[in-house]
Amino acid sequence: MTTASPAHAPSASHLADPDHHPSFTRGVFLGEIREALVFPFPEPSTEEKESLAAILDAFRSWAADTLDSAQIDHDGRFPDAVRQGMAELGLMGLNIPERYGGFGASAMIFNRVFGEIGAHDAALAVYFGAHQSIGIKGIILFGTEAQKHQWLPRCASGECIGAFCLTEAGSGSDAQAMRTTAVPSEDGSHYLLNGAKIWISNAGYAGVLTVFAKVPVTIDGVVKQRVTAFIVDAHAPGISLGKIEEKMGIKGSDTRTITFENVRVPAENLLGEVGGGFKIALEILNSGRLGLSAGSTRGTREMMKLALAHAKEREQFGRSIGSFEMLQRKFAAAAADCYAMDAAWMLCAGMVDRGGVDFSLETAACKIYASELAFRTASETMQIAGGIGYSKEYPYERALRDSRINMIFEGTNEVLRALIALMGLQQPGEELKAVGKAFKAPLHSLGAISSYLTGRVKRTLVKPSFNQVHPSLKDEAELVADNIHALALGVEKALIEHGKAIIERQFLQERMANAAIDIYLATAVLSRVTSVIGRVGEKEAAADLEVARFFIPMAMRRTRRAIRALERNADDAARSIATRALATGDLTVPTPTDT
Repeated sequence: MTTASPAHAPSASHLADPDHHPSFTRGVFLGEIREALVFPFPEPSTEEKESLAAILDAFRSWAADTLDSAQIDHDGRFPDAVRQGMAELGLMGLNIPERYGGFGASAMIFNRVFGEIGAHDAALAVYFGAHQSIGIKGIILFGTEAQKHQWLPRCASGECIGAFCLTEAGSGSDAQAMRTTAVPSEDGSHYLLNGAKIWISNAGYAGVLTVFAKVPVTIDGVVKQRVTAFIVDAHAPGISLGKIEEKMGIKGSDTRTITFENVRVPAENLLGEVGGGFKIALEILNSGRLGLSAGSTRGTREMMKLALAHAKEREQFGRSIGSFEMLQRKFAAAAADCYAMDAAWMLCAGMVDRGGVDFSLETAACKIYASELAFRTASETMQIAGGIGYSKEYPYERALRDSRINMIFEGTNEVLRALIALMGLQQPGEELKAVGKAFKAPLHSLGAISSYLTGRVKRTLVKPSFNQVHPSLKDEAELVADNIHALALGVEKALIEHGKAIIERQFLQERMANAAIDIYLATAVLSRVTSVIGRVGEKEAAADLEVARFFIPMAMRRTRRAIRALERNADDAARSIATRALATGDLTVPTPTDT
């Protein structure tokens, strides 16, 4: 049995509405350029800029006096002064609406601040993000008024810290495999929660938990388990914490297992509807991925500042090492990537603030690209620093350790690539399925067949185009449009060849996702630079134009390779080699020196 859901009317303006505001990236899989979603480039208002400047100035001043990242990394914990300072600055309520005691920051402002915190200390960004981006985000988005008034004011003040409890030992990104259960009482007054969640950030600090559990639901006389979300008092009887995990990086963050043993959860703490937990989890994680993207990008820039200073000062062969082209290539690539990633997360934040836009694929794209950028450039800064980069006396090795988790956090990059590809394939796949049915009874389905064939001819012969890009970026815009066209054709061919089996063709999914990611970032750059030119003119936008003309061709070369490899590849050999290694437990065949 289940208890009735509490009466509530959460604001749904944030929810995706694909029928009226379809995703930009989903459109790319169809060969469409949905310019209204990406132009004009979003920018904060004058009032927001003033507020942002005040917040950043206050944080930077406080951080200079209070934050000692090396000591936090060494101790594996935050001093009380750090957590108190974050609360006193008002940062723990930054994206909580004003009527509940928070600042009510837009997604644009919240994620820019997130980036600043990440640039100063990665573990502190985890503390901040685990609280607001995911820990209490469900209450903000889906809570009843009573739930919001009960929890959010204390969360905004920093008195109560949030944590997000989804992952289990047997279910990471596969939420449907979870074993934690919430069984309703006979009188419907409460649920009994049992199970364990692992890798929970802020576990030791938390006062409120967003917990996902399976609830038994009777459907047509059959009992089924449905993932459901709950707000749980972290200090309720029956809750116990495991030891603090000893991690490779972000050591200051408190990460533990949380165990629930017959925890009594009042029925009024049900978050959303029974069975609605999976959708709630996805919506929350979309928010978290955007913050992670901004933090990774700003962290990359901060580490590169150190590398730039070192490259100017360090001399070899009678000249600064920054004058050598092999190092200049590293700086140029990182500069272009950071410019593009800032454009990408800001464009996505604009979608969030607009409301109703399906931005799930864009947040996934941002998270993948930014997390890999951060780790890659952390390695590059260590290389530029040379021997001192490997020493704990300098921040380079800590940055490498701290940045590695981002490719695992909030959905591994492999799972997110599959998500982008499979969601992108959904509409093209449905069209092919529908026309397949139509051809079985052609006389009764001439309209459907005609509609499909017309669309197919259009996709094949008519390349889409950008109409709002500044003329000075005409060549770059055509490059992106060419690849959107090519991807749509490649997608259709793959669907025709593999049909339903495409679900298992992850070699292909990875290529489609990589192409879609680069297309989104390149489009974000087109939008950003067009906006800059419109504001200051071409001459003053020379640096922006130069970066665009460097990044977009580079990204589109990667995209062309990915699309070509949908048809011409060595996938059979790769599958065979991997299968052999898995079967033998040894990576490759013996060498002549093996004994």
